[in-house]
Amino acid sequence: MTKVKPAPLPPDTIIGGYKIIRKVAAGGFGLVYLAQDSDGQQVAVKEYLPSSLASRAPGELMPQVQPEKLSLYRLGLKSFFEEGRSLAQISHPSVVSVLNFFRENETVYMVMNYLEGAALQDFIVTARELKQNKVFRESTIRSLFDEILRGLRIVHQHKMLHLDIKPANVFITDDNKSVLIDFGAAREVLSKEGNFVRPMYTPGFAAPEMYRRDSTMGPWTDIYAIGACMYACMQGYPPSEAPQRQEKDRIAIALGRLRGVYSDNLIEVVEWCMAMDPLSRPQSVFALQKELSREGERKYTRLSVTEKVRMQFDNIVADPKKSVQAPSNLGVKPK
Repeated sequence: MTKVKPAPLPPDTIIGGYKIIRKVAAGGFGLVYLAQDSDGQQVAVKEYLPSSLASRAPGELMPQVQPEKLSLYRLGLKSFFEEGRSLAQISHPSVVSVLNFFRENETVYMVMNYLEGAALQDFIVTARELKQNKVFRESTIRSLFDEILRGLRIVHQHKMLHLDIKPANVFITDDNKSVLIDFGAAREVLSKEGNFVRPMYTPGFAAPEMYRRDSTMGPWTDIYAIGACMYACMQGYPPSEAPQRQEKDRIAIALGRLRGVYSDNLIEVVEWCMAMDPLSRPQSVFALQKELSREGERKYTRLSVTEKVRMQFDNIVADPKKSVQAPSNLGVKPK
């Protein structure tokens, strides 16, 4: 029998001074709503409500947690609260802004900017369907990830990891920003208690160490995911899962077929990021930034990142059937 998912908060519910308008999305750790603040501005409100640990009947406000799951629920609650507190300290255009976080209804709520645009994943799928030899231009890839790495570097400086970087969590806004969203897997790396909850991983983008309980994770873990995202922007598909790569690694062969389409330097950067051995990868975002921004390889124009991405789909605009589909990511507004 399929477990019933927790019911969302009813429209017009007031929590922490925010008025719920409707549910936007749901994930493993909770629900996200479109809401209004006291000034009538739209915000996204993320509610901690893990479906594996809690339930809620329609029309109710309080989650129901079985006694045997209460300790795990509270551990996750504390981690979610710490995540909100940490993200609220980060102010960078490439990192989703946490405006507020508070406790209510025996759970925690995180208030974020409500973004408009589309996820990188949507652009990849659309570009893939065009069946061109390049999914993205090299200058687009370098511009996009240079911007994302600037934000990720700040995240790492705050002793945090994202741990779920993937094209669905890279959002390209209508006002020309590339933003890392959905830190649902983020945890304080250096917590005093040592209660580091390992996140659910996304196949293809999760580093090998995320599959092992005895391994150490660090900036190099997020850097693997950055390399996998660049791979997806070049190939149109995610790379093989890390366990499959351990049995038979075809990444080098797949990238080798792109020589002549992309520069040797970009191919080598992706291979470097996706090394199976964590010590063989860039150990910091700065090291990766330095290589990715090599002057001889950049060849940028003065276009914004969003313009670079969108201009590749000019021929789609005339055909509504091929338009980019609205994203379903947590905390963002479908266009």
